[in-house]
Amino acid sequence: MTDLYTRHQAVLPDWLALYYEDPIEITHGEGRHVWDAKGNKYLDFFGGILTTMTAHALPEVTKAVSEQAGRIIHSSTLYLNRPMVELAERVAQLSGIPDARVFFTTSGTEANDTALLLATAYRRSNQILAMRNSYHGRSFSAVGITGNKGWSPTSLSPLQTLYVHGGVRTRGPYAGLDDAAFIEACVQDLRDLLGHVRPPAALIAEPIQGVGGFTAPPDGLYAAFREVLQEHGILWISDEVQTGWGRTGEHFWGWGAHAASGPPDMLTFAKGIGNGMSIGGVVARAEIMNSLDSNSISTFGGSPVTMAAGLANLGYLLEHDLQGNARRVGGLLIERLRAVAAQFGGVREVRGRGLMIGIELVKPGTDRAHPEGAAAVLEAAREEGLLIGKGGGHDTSVLRIAPPLSLTVAEAEEGASILERALRRAQ
Repeated sequence: MTDLYTRHQAVLPDWLALYYEDPIEITHGEGRHVWDAKGNKYLDFFGGILTTMTAHALPEVTKAVSEQAGRIIHSSTLYLNRPMVELAERVAQLSGIPDARVFFTTSGTEANDTALLLATAYRRSNQILAMRNSYHGRSFSAVGITGNKGWSPTSLSPLQTLYVHGGVRTRGPYAGLDDAAFIEACVQDLRDLLGHVRPPAALIAEPIQGVGGFTAPPDGLYAAFREVLQEHGILWISDEVQTGWGRTGEHFWGWGAHAASGPPDMLTFAKGIGNGMSIGGVVARAEIMNSLDSNSISTFGGSPVTMAAGLANLGYLLEHDLQGNARRVGGLLIERLRAVAAQFGGVREVRGRGLMIGIELVKPGTDRAHPEGAAAVLEAAREEGLLIGKGGGHDTSVLRIAPPLSLTVAEAEEGASILERALRRAQ
């Protein structure tokens, strides 16, 4: 392993982050478990950054990939592609967006990049509204609208970005307000901002901020924003890369918690739909999607193999009601973790929905972020046989928990027990 790590360091960028002081090589997985090159078995509570949505080595997906690869692996979007059309039909129907069109990409970054292109071309504006503490990807344009300095290596951008309040409920100038007053304050701030600038093209927002530490506004904030946006003709893009496909339990899409104003103008997706295969995409109303006046293709977006995987994975998700499982098992897990957290003064908050849960750590006796504590818990959990993630805003001090949506009650209890031991060891 040390040899592989040395080779990694010799040929890959320094900024390509690795978890753990002694990084692990994951060699195979099954269900909700993975194994490393040393034979250690782990309960996986992070799923390759919320990407292994259903289960590791899901037979339905591996069979679909194998069968499609045996026919043809690649053709590009210059030819008719049956799996792509079939998956687009299902995604369009599930999106809730009327007269929807779907464009497939290879990642969430590329999906958000495409949504920004569509919005700015449709609206003839390069101004974008984004949320503070947000993350939307690694490309030049996506970095330019990311409101999290830890993931924004440059201030240079093809876009002019204006950052809006509201994505973080329990910190910032409005944290002390009740939910209704919080929403009203954020709406008034948005109105004030729009009174000083030319109308932007779109607001892009994660219903629950992923890299930012699984933070979320009160339900209804984006519906209230939408009313203001519509007064100015501004589009609403819902970044569902981490919240889509039922992960939050209560809603199939994260925007469902803000549904009073109807669906967004566009939504972006990726991660879970491929269960590890590279699928991203944009769903938009036809008038927006068709507004580009030049040719375009996607060489690898909509690959027959990835589309076959997506179809099989989505079918399994719906047939086995994994959204319902996320709601039930996730609800139990959140309550169990809150009971665990009550034992430790260094846990500020356990938050989340479904199987998208964050544990925010602070330095005991203060309200200051504790990134060293989060790193220590991450290490201790791995040593106990549990893989989790981390994130956060100003500092990386939030433990991120997002297992495959097929998680069982017994596995949820096992993971909570390991986290309890890890918190105690780190403390």
